[in-house]
Amino acid sequence: MSNPLPTAHATFEPVRAQAIESLNLQIQEFRHRETGAVHYHMAADNTENVFLVALRTVPQDSTGVAHILEHTALCGSERFPVRDPFFMMLRRSLNTFMNAFTSSDWTAYPFASQNRKDFNNLLDVYLDAVFFSRLDPLDFAQEGHRVEFAIPDDPSSELIYKGVVFNEMKGAMSSVSSTLWQKFCEHLFPSTTYHYNSGGEPENIPDLSYAQLKAFYESHYHPTNAIFMTFGDIPAAEHQAAFEERALARFERLDQRIEVQPEQRLAAPIRVNDIYAFDENTDTAGKTHLVMGWMLGESSDLEGMLEAQLLSSVLLENSASPLQHALETTELGQAPSPLCGLEESMREMVFVCGIEGSEAEHADAFEQMVLEIIEDVANNGVAAERLEAVLHQLELHQREVSGDNYPYGLHLILQALGSATHYADPIAAMNLDPVIESLRTKIQDPDYIKRLARQLLLDNSHRLTLVVEPDSELSARRLEREAARLADIKQAMSEEQKQATVKLAADLIERQQSTDDESILPKVELTDIPAEVSDVSPTQSPINGLTVTRYGQGTNGLVYQQWVAPLPALDDEQRAVLPLYTSFLSELGLGESTYLETQHRQSADVGSIHAFTSMRGKVEDEQAIKANFVLSSKALLRNAAAQAELMRDTLHSARFDEHARLRDLVSQQRARREQSVTGNGHGLAMAAACAGMSPLANLNHELTGLAGIRRLRALDEALKDDGELATFGDTLANIHANVQSMPGELLVVAEPQEAERLATDLSAIYADASNSGAKTLSLAPVRERRGEFWVTNTQVNFCARAYPTVPVGHPDAAALSVLGGFMRNGFLHRAIREQGGAYGGGASQDSGSAAFRFYSYRDPRLADTLADFDAAIDWLLQGGHDARALEEAILGVIGSLDKPSSPAGEAKQHFHNSLFGRTHAHRKQFRERILAVSLDDLMRVSETYLRADAASTAVVSNSVQRDANEALLSDLALTVQEL
Repeated sequence: MSNPLPTAHATFEPVRAQAIESLNLQIQEFRHRETGAVHYHMAADNTENVFLVALRTVPQDSTGVAHILEHTALCGSERFPVRDPFFMMLRRSLNTFMNAFTSSDWTAYPFASQNRKDFNNLLDVYLDAVFFSRLDPLDFAQEGHRVEFAIPDDPSSELIYKGVVFNEMKGAMSSVSSTLWQKFCEHLFPSTTYHYNSGGEPENIPDLSYAQLKAFYESHYHPTNAIFMTFGDIPAAEHQAAFEERALARFERLDQRIEVQPEQRLAAPIRVNDIYAFDENTDTAGKTHLVMGWMLGESSDLEGMLEAQLLSSVLLENSASPLQHALETTELGQAPSPLCGLEESMREMVFVCGIEGSEAEHADAFEQMVLEIIEDVANNGVAAERLEAVLHQLELHQREVSGDNYPYGLHLILQALGSATHYADPIAAMNLDPVIESLRTKIQDPDYIKRLARQLLLDNSHRLTLVVEPDSELSARRLEREAARLADIKQAMSEEQKQATVKLAADLIERQQSTDDESILPKVELTDIPAEVSDVSPTQSPINGLTVTRYGQGTNGLVYQQWVAPLPALDDEQRAVLPLYTSFLSELGLGESTYLETQHRQSADVGSIHAFTSMRGKVEDEQAIKANFVLSSKALLRNAAAQAELMRDTLHSARFDEHARLRDLVSQQRARREQSVTGNGHGLAMAAACAGMSPLANLNHELTGLAGIRRLRALDEALKDDGELATFGDTLANIHANVQSMPGELLVVAEPQEAERLATDLSAIYADASNSGAKTLSLAPVRERRGEFWVTNTQVNFCARAYPTVPVGHPDAAALSVLGGFMRNGFLHRAIREQGGAYGGGASQDSGSAAFRFYSYRDPRLADTLADFDAAIDWLLQGGHDARALEEAILGVIGSLDKPSSPAGEAKQHFHNSLFGRTHAHRKQFRERILAVSLDDLMRVSETYLRADAASTAVVSNSVQRDANEALLSDLALTVQEL
């Protein structure tokens, strides 16, 4: 039911308002009278206000025009004609989020802040950047692409391509899953924008001209094509006054409607064979991907979308789902494809399933297997309790207050954006409760799910089977084509064009090294920082013989439980598989129940259940660690007792004798970890560089870093032997027995009025789970230099260098934390991103490992970047730095410290901090030390800790770079490691 029309600014027409109880907010819709721009405001009692403006962007090629425009638009505007206002504002702000996104059919510019002055500052800059961007040709050359001589001022040297997006997409398309998805869309959508790579294909990006970029901006970046979305406690009319004054008053309505056209339906299913680049020095056998997918109906049809979600969940939700079970256990491949599931962000939904680690010859058998499973559902249906469990998951997802990764308001905005993009109703898309209730009635008909399976999939001819095989020569052919194209360009250059190319490089360097007048940008001051940081107050006491800590938080009807115990002493063999133990614990059977029956139980009772380890160095000594085992879950309030019973049974009766299941889980884990390298190469490189700094850093690298991935590969191969598999199961069982022997305690987070009752009721369920305990995990001290060059499947480099420093309790930890931002802002951003062309780079203090790390991300350079790390230290030690730059670095650290999380996340974070001795007083002291850091402190800690003789280096790259940099590897004593 709609509410009375909300108050609007005079230039906006209020359209409607609707309260959504399950989200504790009211959504209001407005339309700008002159331009037709729409504004959706989510009015909530939340001081973290969020803004987003999105433009429908519908590219018709793979030059990356929308993506390059997103970058270039943020490089200076009419009111703020500085080189890099976006990155400048990052450090002049207390934002809790700032970014920009390019999707397949929209480009969005979001930010969030808890500080009203800061919010208004950012709003000014964002509105001007989007609607009055300068689009300087030099910015297009820097962010998009350009040709440059290898020696910039020497026309006799060879030409090379440069550009931030060019290198970003080389890195992105090194990911096999990204390549698979792009090829899948290319063939499933033969005639619409989804046929193209909106991020840009590296081979097509150089086709984009500056004139085409400007034309795309003028047609797409207009209020008539804009969607404004806001969340928080600032009234909509106040936002609208700023929109009008800063932007909309200067525009008139355009007679245009930018939209994605419906795809033409395929008359019959198709099969396509393709290839992907395989750059490892291993056999290509068993490396083929088989993917099968359907185009479904419009994503803006809410009932249709939830029906598709229902069917997708029935087939794929967990290992007990029939299709997921087949994909996990089939002999046709190694693991389910990373593409499995329902994609509903585009105009028309897509359902995909697949396997990896297969062969092209298995395509027929794979297709037949998938169709037979769907046919079985269409003929025989699904148990009613299974459908109820799926709806339970949808309801829980609708209710949960998230916000630990993105601000909660941004999470909601992005949920609504797809519908708004396609001129549908985002308010209805936010209020799923009525549709869920409608489905709850429909599933009472046993034929309902049968009809859905037949209608959406079996009788749907718009189906694609994609067979993608590895090609170990593809990268070399691409490099040859790129070199030939550049040679042709150079061959055709006149003397004037050569000189223009030299001049462009010189102009770009001059611009990058110039100092802009930052005073024209708004800013917050240190005096704007709140004096106090919020704290939460738990209650802790023994109940039913068990220590129970409870937090009353606004969880919107969810209950979070964690069982926490010290991690026991483990031998080397047990420690090596510890991450697999925690990953697999909730994937196995319980007692007499098989893992399939247990998965059904989990789906019906909880939103999630998983185990993990939490380890930190001591506040004053990084060489001494404390480690805990945690079993964690979330559920709706009505299921809290069943949730606790499931947790207890997982702790007491997990079974490790399902050997075939263990083998499948290891294969799946291996596939996921291998795919993570190209997305998190900088994190893995930093972990390798820090591995000699402390026992915890060493363990991270050995268990979850590059060394861990390599060990996982070897284990996966070894477990093909049944004897090895049985031994592995016994090892996991022994770890579990040790964990069970430790004394545990219970954490409960729930609504304030429920927390005490739940603490009493739930602790009784766990009461017999408390034990006396044995020895806890201890690790030998580690402090040594390391140097490694990791060879893997990537077109770009990830570089890292680390120096041993101090733990969080040391007085110097504050200055080192500020130093990271100071170096990034003052030197590294310009050197590594703007001049070097990497997608990202920076430095940070990791007080947990007691290490200061430099890094680069998706980087075309290697030796020059490592030299820039050294140059950053020299730059710092030369002195003469500006006090305002120090203030900006301090603001950045304070902003990250004060960043809010979800109500449940805030409670869990407080609880675990307390377990590790990090009290509110510690947090307050560290904050005060940050605010007191001086330029002299930065000089002192740099001289003390960032010494060349203490540096460790790690690089993640490829075999071509390894061969080209033999001398460098020798000079730096980097050992080559094959992943």
